[in-house]
Amino acid sequence: MLVVISPAKRLDWAARDMDVTAPAMQEDAVRLAKTARNLTLGDLKALMHLSDDLARLNRDRFRDFAAEPEAEVLRPAALAFAGDTYQGLDAASLDADEMDWAQDHLRILSGLYGLLRPRDAIQPYRLEMGSRLKTRRGKNLYDYWGDDLSKALNAQAATVDSDVLVNCASQEYFGAVNPKALKLRVITPQFMEDKGQGPKIVSFFAKKARGAMARFVVQNRLTDPAALTDFDTGGYAYQPDLSKPEAPVFVRPYPET
Repeated sequence: MLVVISPAKRLDWAARDMDVTAPAMQEDAVRLAKTARNLTLGDLKALMHLSDDLARLNRDRFRDFAAEPEAEVLRPAALAFAGDTYQGLDAASLDADEMDWAQDHLRILSGLYGLLRPRDAIQPYRLEMGSRLKTRRGKNLYDYWGDDLSKALNAQAATVDSDVLVNCASQEYFGAVNPKALKLRVITPQFMEDKGQGPKIVSFFAKKARGAMARFVVQNRLTDPAALTDFDTGGYAYQPDLSKPEAPVFVRPYPET
């Protein structure tokens, strides 16, 4: 099976000793960066709801974005993102064989790069998938990517002989995958916390759990969707009464802090 996750706004640009690969949609990333380079600071602030400092930082990132970047400015995608999902994934602790499997079965949805493999070398950026960046293809990034992400996922699923996609991405990012063009069965796990008044989704914990589920798929080389119900990282347990075949639910007691 394949598993997809979202990127993160926060980056970790520490040097990494890992062989990297070239993003398959690098030309699209360069094209989008050129478009964003023409935006003013005010435009960037409005586009992604940024502070003045973050707008300047990302203006400079788009300005410096290179079609053929030097190696020292690049980082492997799975290690470069540093948000809640990536705490759960903890890609830095995967061994070489696990990372090899992840390279074929794990994909990161990206507003700028489209679809990334864990080892794909990226330049620092911030461009959320929900951004209303106008291009020749339309008024936002959903228009820009069209069917491309679905087709790329279909092709990779065929390569690894799978017809299942485990969606551990946010709604914002998975919304860029056109369901009409996707030929795969989609399973979207749900993660909830229970304080005693009934289980509820808590965003911070759910994001981390989605990364942990992606790690679970990678480490166990899962091919059978039924095996997803064995997930118990962090104290979660499968709840069949709350679940549907395409939306398994996992609940744990609300963690004490």
